[in-house]
This record gives sequence, C-alpha cells and structure tokens, in this order.
Amino acid sequence: MLATNKGTYKPAKKPLKTRMYTYRWFYLMIVPVFIFVFLFNYLPMLGIRFAFYEYTPFKGPNFTGLDNFAKLISNNQFWTAFGNTWILSVGKLLVNNFAAVLLSLLINEVANIHLKKFIQTLVYLPHFLSWVVVASIFSIILSPQSGFVNELFMNLGLIEEPVYFLADTKSWRWVYFFVNIWKDTGWGTVIFLATLTGINPELYEAARMDGATRIQQMRFITLPALADTIIIVLILNLAKVMNLFESVLVMYNPKVYGVADVLQTYVYRQTLTTQVPNFGYSTAVGLFRSLVGCVLVLGCNWASKKARGRGII
Repeated sequence: MLATNKGTYKPAKKPLKTRMYTYRWFYLMIVPVFIFVFLFNYLPMLGIRFAFYEYTPFKGPNFTGLDNFAKLISNNQFWTAFGNTWILSVGKLLVNNFAAVLLSLLINEVANIHLKKFIQTLVYLPHFLSWVVVASIFSIILSPQSGFVNELFMNLGLIEEPVYFLADTKSWRWVYFFVNIWKDTGWGTVIFLATLTGINPELYEAARMDGATRIQQMRFITLPALADTIIIVLILNLAKVMNLFESVLVMYNPKVYGVADVLQTYVYRQTLTTQVPNFGYSTAVGLFRSLVGCVLVLGCNWASKKARGRGII
C-alpha cells in the first residue's frame, strides 16, 4: 500500500506484463473484434488518399492536389445536395427525437402493464421493415390513382384533383418526415423508456403528497430525469446527420431532386450513373461529408460541456 498526500492509501499498480498475463484471456477475446474493426473500419480509410487524385476506370490515379475540392466548391449541384442534407438530417433528428420522447411519456403513463407491452410492441414493429418495403407501402397509399389519402382529401374538399405527393416538391419533405416518424419513433422510445423505469417511484409519491398534478410531476421529475439521455442521444445521432442515403434513395425521383437529393445520393449518381465516373471526386465529397459530421459531434459535445459541465467524449 502506498500513502498519498492526504493520508489515504491506494494499492500499488502491478507491472504491465503481470497485468497482461493476468487478463490474457480477456485480451484473447478482444482479438476477433479488433481484427473485424481494423479490416472494415480502419483499413478502408486508406482510400481517403484518392480524394487528391484524378481516378477514373480508364485513367489514373493521377495526383491533382486540391482540384477535386475546387471542383466540389464550384458545383451548384453539390451545394444543393449539401443544403438538402442539412434540412432533412437535422429535421429528421429533431422531429424523431421529439416524437420518441413524447411517445415514451405517453406509454409511461399507461397503468395496465399488458396494454403497455402491447403498445410498445406495436410501435416497435415498423422499425424492422426495410426501407424498400416502407417506400412501397407509402407509394401505394399516396398514389394519385389508387391511394386512399388522395381519395380522403378529395372527399374532405382539401384538394380538387389527385396529387402525386412523392413527385411534388412542396409535399415531398413532409412525407419524408412523416414516414421517418412512423418507422423509427417506436425504436427510439427504447432508450427513453429504459430511463423512465429507472426513476425512483418515491419521488412521484412525495410529489403526490405535496399536491403535484400529473403535469407538474412530468415537468419537475420526469423531464429533468430524461434531460441527460436526450442530450446524449442527440450528440450520438449527430454523427449520422450527414449519412442519409437509403431512406432518400427509395423515395425520391428526378422530379424532386431539388428538395430531396442529398450528398450520399449525389455521390451515388456521380459514381454509378455517369458514363465515366471520377472516383477521386466522389471520394472528395465523402471526405468533406465526414469532416462536417466530425465537427458537428465535437462542437455539440463542447457545447454540452459548457452547459452541463460534462460531455460524452
């Protein structure tokens, strides 16, 4: 035992070799995971170098320095996709989290345990559907020929003729947000409901004895308990802000590129739908997107440390 300046004691650390030998089986268990992460997460990062090359199926790679980034900055289609990525990503992040918190609070108020489990199961199910299936379902529902949404709106007098919502620049984003809420909100409630179940019931009992209403209990007990979880979920999801792809790809079409085309779909079209794709330019777009996502996460974590005194990094 070693004495510290304050008079307390702490055990002396064993040599590194001794500790490694003691926990050798734990290290052995980590090896397969380490290999997997290295092969599929870190090794592909070597491809970042092609952002500084001209690289096509018929030419290169030839080093061009920052030419790809200069081309990127001067491309209006890129900035349209960048703006759409921001709007759709941030909108999806805020709307989905708000809906998940609200739904969690409502489910938490259900007293009947069997009904509560049924509702939880019901709202989880859409998450397990692929985006292709979800897009097909809503394409049928919103179809101008056979969709019941158009028929309902016409009967209510809201529209005079059928509207193809997925090909209309005014309605596409609203449809996209609604579909995301329907698909992912139930899954998002898992974390928030886990937090709610961890709140000490004695706090609610004390509040009821003091005459607090259900709304006041939610305001002064439930929401403060959820605050840390909400911030952590927001910070973690910020890493995905620039990663929209599949959900947009299966729902958009050339008529709504102006409001729906995002960076991932832009790269997809630049790489796979052009006669001579420039892999160097596509890599530059991907690198730019990754850097923006990294800055967002670090910036939000810094703001969290300033506001709460701690972050998650």
